[in-house]
Amino acid sequence: MPKTPLPLHRIQKPPMTPQRLRRLMLIASLVLLAVCWTVLAMLKPATQGKIVLTAGAPGGIYYNYAERYAQILKRDGITLDIRSSSGSVENFQRLREEDNEFQVGFIQSGTGNSEQAPGIQTIAAISYEPIWVFYQGAATFDRLSQLRGKRISLGLPGSGLRIVANDLLTENGITTNNSTLVELNGSTAYEQLLNNKIDAAFFIGRADSELIHTLLNSGIKLMSFSQADAMVQKFPSLSKITYPRGATSLINDKPSHDVTLLAATAMLVSKESLHPALAYLLLDAANVIHNAPDFFTPRNYFPNQNIEDFAISDETRRYFKSGRPFLQRYLPFWLANFIERRFTILLPFIAVLFGLIQAVPRIYEASMKKRLVVWYKEIHLLEEEIWNTDAPSEEKLTEWHNEIEEIDSNANQIDIPQRYYGDIYALKQAIRVVRDRISEAAHQREITTTSPSPQ
Repeated sequence: MPKTPLPLHRIQKPPMTPQRLRRLMLIASLVLLAVCWTVLAMLKPATQGKIVLTAGAPGGIYYNYAERYAQILKRDGITLDIRSSSGSVENFQRLREEDNEFQVGFIQSGTGNSEQAPGIQTIAAISYEPIWVFYQGAATFDRLSQLRGKRISLGLPGSGLRIVANDLLTENGITTNNSTLVELNGSTAYEQLLNNKIDAAFFIGRADSELIHTLLNSGIKLMSFSQADAMVQKFPSLSKITYPRGATSLINDKPSHDVTLLAATAMLVSKESLHPALAYLLLDAANVIHNAPDFFTPRNYFPNQNIEDFAISDETRRYFKSGRPFLQRYLPFWLANFIERRFTILLPFIAVLFGLIQAVPRIYEASMKKRLVVWYKEIHLLEEEIWNTDAPSEEKLTEWHNEIEEIDSNANQIDIPQRYYGDIYALKQAIRVVRDRISEAAHQREITTTSPSPQ
């Protein structure tokens, strides 16, 4: 059974001329940009103008650091909200809790680790915190185990010093069962040492801090750790450092020999949710504050990422490898952050637009081809019917003739770019072939009808 031919007189769509294509692309681009900008206007700012930092006790080294950070961050329009605490332990507890306002803080190495707080990351190791053990008595001590049976101050509860001192003493066999362990702040411990109310005390702090400077000039003995190498192996959060001969006083040759000390490392840490742009600002501030040399480290030793208590932030790794992000090197922070923010959000839209730009020519070409394919289908169906009809009637021949002329007329009205003229001529050639077939069928019918009938 012959297939029903497609209807003729198809409505041709307006041609997709280059000018019309450019207009459509311009309109699409403007609409896309308008949508992007609307989304941007509805979004919250990428960074907040305030960082909440948990420091330490007012007047302490951590609190003093925080005040210096605040001054530097203020230049970029960031307010550092400094919150006091009892020390490293409380700072750690605050930052390990997800649902509170604390974002950044100072923690002493050995206070915690990534297993206990996977949501904390290290921004930078910022300084050594020397551990000093001062003691009274005629004997010279160079091992903690020699303090067995003595009255010893460990530091205040909640402080990083308290944790380190207790761990070190326990490892050396000193406990509350065989010694008197008390918890005193630095000033009180110093006074009780002077008055022989205690025999030894742990202190922590820089050599140039007021309390340590006073102790070094007081005549109270300072322990040099003869077993420091073994102790840092047992306690990886500690480092071995040397307080050099004459560092307290060259004139008086104090101390009269190099003193081997242990040191914890102060770390600037944050929650993983801290915005990367703020992390870079904190790293810049750390580089200004902590890169000076001292008795224990050369210039630019700190800040660094040589610490393993918590995971190192991605921003820290990039910062120490290649410095600040490109835009932040040359533009003010707010402008660099604005551009980075917009670029990050616009990037998916740009990718979509790029895909559309690449797709439009293919769509356009398919549209042009479709205009020709419609008439090729008409020709194919007509030709198929001609081949399947053995003896067409006069009416059928007339119908075929009208159809092919209708197709030819419509083909002449197709408006397509010059590059597709070859396809038009190929279509006309196909029309000519079918027209010849119709003429041949008509001629064959004429021969058949005029031939005499057999007698």
